[in-house]
Amino acid sequence: MSCILNIDTSTDVCSVAVSDDGACIYHAEDFEGRNHAQKLGGYVDAALSFADSHAIPLDAVAVSSGPGSYTGLRIGVSMAKGICYGLGVPLLSVPTLELLCVPVLLGRRELEEDALLCPMVDARRMEVYAAIYDRALRPIRETQADVVDADTYREYLDRGPIYFFGPGAGKCMDAINHPNAHYLEGIQPLAKNMFPLAEKRIALGQTEDVAYFTPFYLKDFVAKKSVGLKV
Repeated sequence: MSCILNIDTSTDVCSVAVSDDGACIYHAEDFEGRNHAQKLGGYVDAALSFADSHAIPLDAVAVSSGPGSYTGLRIGVSMAKGICYGLGVPLLSVPTLELLCVPVLLGRRELEEDALLCPMVDARRMEVYAAIYDRALRPIRETQADVVDADTYREYLDRGPIYFFGPGAGKCMDAINHPNAHYLEGIQPLAKNMFPLAEKRIALGQTEDVAYFTPFYLKDFVAKKSVGLKV
């Protein structure tokens, strides 16, 4: 087991956590919108101070690697890299869609044996970033950008139950009415849920090159034009 600083800034929520010996021992979250640039530094300082005050040396930094908000991912990864450089600890990357599955798999809900999980992150318009996993987090379908309609996941829904959840799942609720479609509300990618996936990566030696690692954006950034009055 290791002491890990966990960072997630992939969506509207900014969150930081410290895990040690397979448990979350400190966490902080901001659910008020995309205030990552203002909040993250203070959260990280508080988390590192907590670990230091308990004489727990940091072994690694884990960061949510996307897909998700282009700006949010850049902020989180930049912070994680800076800490890794400064403290000389390894960098771990945790896919955002896998992170979303953790509270579902570890929660009290009894999932059917053949159930599939479809975590979703909001993208543009009726689009989501989504993947499909089985209960062992084995990918049944890799991450894609999906335009959601009644037939988007029919191939999988016709086989058995699928649970849709995450910040993008609301786009499916009106579009998909298949009897095998189930919706779980309130599931967010949070740093406090990251440690099972981060510890697995440490055990397997799956660390990132701090100098060259980049988030998984899936799509190129598109800047929005501001609209103003012409004078």
